[in-house]
Amino acid sequence: MSQTVDRALSILPLLAEGPADLGQVAERLGVHKSTALRLLRTLHEHGLVYRQSDQRYRLGARLFALAQEAVENLDIREIAHPHLVRLNEQCGHTVHLAVHEENEVLYIDKVESRYPVRMYSRIGKPVAITVAAVAKLCLADLPEAERRALAEKLDYPLYTPRSTPNAAAFLKELARVREQGWATDLGGHEESINCVAAPIRGADGRVVAAMSVSAPNVVVTADELLTLLPLVRRTADAISGEYSGRTPTSDPV
Repeated sequence: MSQTVDRALSILPLLAEGPADLGQVAERLGVHKSTALRLLRTLHEHGLVYRQSDQRYRLGARLFALAQEAVENLDIREIAHPHLVRLNEQCGHTVHLAVHEENEVLYIDKVESRYPVRMYSRIGKPVAITVAAVAKLCLADLPEAERRALAEKLDYPLYTPRSTPNAAAFLKELARVREQGWATDLGGHEESINCVAAPIRGADGRVVAAMSVSAPNVVVTADELLTLLPLVRRTADAISGEYSGRTPTSDPV
C-alpha cells in the first residue's frame, strides 16, 4: 500500500512540469501502463489530476483549492511561538514577531527579556516603519514599484540622529536589506535600543513575517547583539521550514 501511495504522489510533481500522457507517466514511474492508468484514475476521481481532451493529464483544480485552503488556515504566530520562546531562552533578550498588513507592520507576538529592563513594544501595535528592522525586511520584499510608491508616501520622523531621514535613504536601505537577507535597527528608533532581525518565508519564497531580537545598550552593545545574527537567522529558517511544510515537526505515526 505504501508503494502505491508513493507512486501516486510521484505523479503530482511530474504533472507540475506540464501535461503528460499515460506513456510518459508510466515511464517516469517505471511501471506498466495499466498500473499508471489505475493511479491516474484514482487521482482523477479525487480531482487532483484532470484528463484533457488530448488524453494528456495535468494537475487538477482540487489540488490548487486544497493548497489555498491550507495556506489560509496557517497561523504564523502559532507556528513561530515555540521557536521564539526557545530563542529567548538561549539569548535572554526580547524577541518579536511582526507582519505587514495594509501599509503597516504590526507586532503579533513578543517574548519578554529575562533582564529587568523592559521594552515598550506591545502586541498589536504598529512598529516605527521607517527604522524598525522587522519593517525593513517586510517592505524590502515588495516589488520595486510598490517599494518606491510606499517610500514616497511615508513620513520620516527623526526619532534619533540615526533615524532614516528621507525616502531616498529608505529605498537604499531596503535594497541593502533585500540583498543581504537580514536587517538591523541600531539606535534608529531609541538611541539605547538595538535590534537584529531575519525574515520568515513561505513556500513561494516570499516574506510572510519577520522576527527580531532586541536589547538595550545597558545589557549588551550593538556589536555583541550582532553576534546573535546566525542564531536569529537559523530560528527564522526553522520557522520558515515549518510554515512552508518543508520540515516536519516530528515523525508521523
